[in-house]
Amino acid sequence: MFFDPLYLILMGAMMLIGFAVQARLKSVINKALTVPLRNGMTGKQVAERMLRDHGISDVRVISVEGRLTDHYNPKDKTVNLSNDVFHGVSAASAAVAAHEVGHAVQHATAYRWLQMRSVLVPAVNVANTLMNFLFIGMAFLAFSFEMYNQALVLIIIAQAAITLFTLITLPVEIDASKRALVWLDGAGLTYGEEHEQAKSALRWAGMTYIVAALAATVQLLYFILQFMGRRDD
Repeated sequence: MFFDPLYLILMGAMMLIGFAVQARLKSVINKALTVPLRNGMTGKQVAERMLRDHGISDVRVISVEGRLTDHYNPKDKTVNLSNDVFHGVSAASAAVAAHEVGHAVQHATAYRWLQMRSVLVPAVNVANTLMNFLFIGMAFLAFSFEMYNQALVLIIIAQAAITLFTLITLPVEIDASKRALVWLDGAGLTYGEEHEQAKSALRWAGMTYIVAALAATVQLLYFILQFMGRRDD
């Protein structure tokens, strides 16, 4: 299965699309980083103000190492911003900071798609571990026809959980970006070119999640077709 030309072509195509989107995202972020905010606010200050404006007082804004490592952690209620965003005074910094606070707002308001994604996290962790073991077994061990089909069923179940997670992630990320842009505009923090660059940065960040969902869906369909084909043998 893993040496099937069709599988290699599909996964290769998804990887190329993913690399292209990531490259474009980095380019857009780099450009947005050169557009300074006229109000002089850093990403940290933008995040803290958005939290205050939404009446959220139990979330901390902290700095983390790396680039594009920004995220909201619902377990300890922290908005984690990479150094460039935390200290930066740019359209990119404002956009990313506001987006991550958007997740904090979702958490505070019990946004149902975020709740659904959180519920799926343990299942997805198990699914990823199971997939790794099954891939190794199917690639290097001699499975009987029946065992191979049983392993394929487990792979389909695990991949279905992963695919569902990526699909649920889409509205979560889109909503966080929408909240960010509406607040940035309404609070008067971004104007003209600043706002356009912020919007572009978040749009391309969202594209990475679309590609991930597409890749997961394609892989799931491939496994299902493989199973159906083997049953007909």
